[in-house]
Amino acid sequence: MRVNGKKVGDKPDPGPAFGLSSGLANLKVTVFVGIRAQQKEKTRRTLIEAAFSQLCANRSFSNLSLREVAREAGIAPTSFYRHFRDMEELGLTLVDEGGLTLRQLMRQARQRIAGGGSVISTSVQTFMEFVENNPNIFRLLLRERSGTSAAFRQAVAREIQHFIAELTDYLEATTQAPREEAYIQAEAMVTIVFSAGADALDMTPEECKALSERTISQLRMIAMGAEVQNRKRHESLT
Repeated sequence: MRVNGKKVGDKPDPGPAFGLSSGLANLKVTVFVGIRAQQKEKTRRTLIEAAFSQLCANRSFSNLSLREVAREAGIAPTSFYRHFRDMEELGLTLVDEGGLTLRQLMRQARQRIAGGGSVISTSVQTFMEFVENNPNIFRLLLRERSGTSAAFRQAVAREIQHFIAELTDYLEATTQAPREEAYIQAEAMVTIVFSAGADALDMTPEECKALSERTISQLRMIAMGAEVQNRKRHESLT
């Protein structure tokens, strides 16, 4: 094109190629960010598993050091802080994960019960299997429940309350008992089961079997007493 007799070139048209390259660049950034996030989550999970693996009958979480956990996870100690603020935050995460794992197993037990089977015996068997397969997780919950850290004690108490609340919901729905009575029954049952789990940690398989049977009998007595209480309450209203 000519303007006042002079040739003026047209502005370069970015065309579709420019838009395509820009889109590819954005896609690469998105993929890179996604990969980094996955890697970070994988390392975080490795740290959690490394901490769990070092817990045992003779070693509590308070005895673990940041360097030991980092070494077990295969990372530099300074990299630890990219995932957790300090060891206390890692410990609280362990408590949360331990409680969640247990609650998920007990939910699965209730699903099995829905398909047929004894409520109490299935629940006790599931709990004892959890203790047998995850002794380090259960030890953590037991020790930190009465440990020196207020934050840990509160975290464990919160997990136990979640456990009691879910059992209360189940009892209220299946027995038609008032919420308060269902809660009292659930609290008593959870207390007995946790105590049995603590004893099971140091028992032989034969001793654990006898303990499970005894625990089932204790829970059935509580359930029978709750049923009688519920029946008397209904009779008094008629």
